[in-house]
Formats: sequence, structure tokens, C-alpha cells
Amino acid sequence: MAKFLIKFILLFYFLLFNSFLNAGEHNFAAWLENFKNVARSEGVSEITINDTLKNIKFLPKVIEYDRFQPEFYEDTHTYISKRTNNNKVKKGLILYSKEKRLINKIESKFLVEKELLLALMGIETNFGKYLGKMDILSSLATLSFDKRRSAFFTKELLTLLKLIDKNIIQKDILFGSWAGAFGNFQFMPSTIKNYAIDYNNNSNIELKKIDDSFASAANYIKKIGWQTNSPCFVSINLKNTVPDKYLNTSARKLKNKKKVKYLKKYLQNPEKYSSYDNMTAAIITPDKDIIPGSKKLKPAYLVFNNYELILKWNRSLRFALAVCTLKDKFKNEI
Repeated sequence: MAKFLIKFILLFYFLLFNSFLNAGEHNFAAWLENFKNVARSEGVSEITINDTLKNIKFLPKVIEYDRFQPEFYEDTHTYISKRTNNNKVKKGLILYSKEKRLINKIESKFLVEKELLLALMGIETNFGKYLGKMDILSSLATLSFDKRRSAFFTKELLTLLKLIDKNIIQKDILFGSWAGAFGNFQFMPSTIKNYAIDYNNNSNIELKKIDDSFASAANYIKKIGWQTNSPCFVSINLKNTVPDKYLNTSARKLKNKKKVKYLKKYLQNPEKYSSYDNMTAAIITPDKDIIPGSKKLKPAYLVFNNYELILKWNRSLRFALAVCTLKDKFKNEI
């Protein structure tokens, strides 16, 4: 109990200390020394602390990327069109043709559609082409130091150090996205810890390889509740009478979910959606409150449980729409 209390107090004071720092390189060294104490209190070995953190750097570019994500400035049509074009579909089909036997085997084992797995990889890394070249340890440290989402990234950095400590991940290969994500499906450290698997049984989890990465992605999405052959979303046109409380603009938590048969009174041409009557859905209007000059009620979508699971993968309304759109395009081609 005392040990837990000490760890809690150290973490509390670390986060409190961190909140008063400005995101600048001159304060980073002080932050790093304080973080090392937190890592020690969390049970990370001295060898790992010294070995992994000795070359950590503050990366100003990471802060820039964090403040200027496409989800913050691209309208829904632009965002989806860029990421689900015909070229993206062709690349996915080439990969599937090459790895058909393996991907089908993983689909059967985990009961997760191959089209979804291809879509996730396509959106995340363009089928492994853009895995990221940033030092993940420095990226996570920079974002932990920065006060916007310090608690989240502190936890991710601590998790990564523990994975290194247990020889689950090798520190020398940790190059990926500016946000600290790694591999073909851009797993964060907590996702690696909870869902990544050694599918080919070679004693290493290799998330830049097709077999381990596809199986790990399938394991992840299945364990959080994915329902095979169930829809993600459907595009709708709303009546002006729809109350504002039903219009979800944030991916944090979808509110006021109802059976579609109830929501139909707010939809134009409600008879088109009768097949969804008994499904629970939320209404999202992803451009409202985000894109300057956007229409209040357009675009709009009914989104279902599978869509919300994609939000657990990445908290972005547009990301989830793009993944589900690309998934459906693959379904029409495979």
C-alpha cells in the first residue's frame, strides 16, 4: 500500500510539475530528470532508464504536428476522398493478391473481415509505405513534456519503457509516427502491450511484418467487440427540426444514441432506413463546429457500434468514416 502511495504521489507531482513548464527545450532537461524518478517508481530498471533515455531529445516539430492535424482543418469530403481514392484501392488489392493465403487465414481465425484490415493499414500507413521515421522515444517524451495531453503520453512512454525492459520491444527499431505510433497499423505502446501477438511464433513481435501486424490488428479489433458484417455508418440528410442535442461533433463520446426507428423522424426520406430500424445509432455532423463556414446539418451520418470501435482505434470522426468507406470499396472489389 505504501509503495503504491509513493508511486501515486511521484506521478502526481510529476504531472503537476510538468503542467507549469513551457514547451521549450530549455526546460526539457529538468523535465527529463523528473521523469526518470517517475520511471523508477514504476519499476523500470536503471539499465533501461539509462540506455533508452540517454539520447532523448525535445522535438519542436512534434508540437507543430500535434497542433496541425488534418482532422482539425480538412472538411469531411476532402479528408475521405484523399484517403479512399482508386489508387489506394489498387494498392490494397495488390497487397491482398500477394498475401492472400495469410490474410484469409487471419480473417478466419479472428473473424474480422480482410477488407477492414486492409482499410486500416491503408489509412494508417498506405500499406506500409509511410511507417514514420521519427524517434518514438523522443516523440513520446516531447508530448509528455507538453501540457496539452501530458497524462496520456506520460502513460504511453512509461508503458514503452516497460516493454523494452521485458525485451518485448527492441529500442533500436523504435522509429515511427510523430505521435509515438509504430508499425504497419500504427500501434501505440499500450496497444502493443494489450493486443500485439507473435503470430509466427518466432519469439519476436514484429509489427512491421505482415503476419504479426495483421494478426495483431485483427486481435485488437476483435477483442474490443467488432461485429462481423455489421455496418459502420450510413449517410443521411437531416430535417431542420432535428434538435441540436442529437448532433455529435466530437469523437470523445457519442451522446443521445437511439434506435433508428426513433431517429427516423428527423431524417429526410425516412423509409430508406427501415432496414436499420432496430439498430442503435448516433447522428454525427463532423464539419459542424470545426470547419469555418460549414453547413450545420451537412454532411451528416448515422453511425453504429462498429463505427464507435474504430473511434477507439483513433479518436477522429473523419478517420473512422474513411476506414469504413475504404472497407466498403474493398468489399466491392475482392
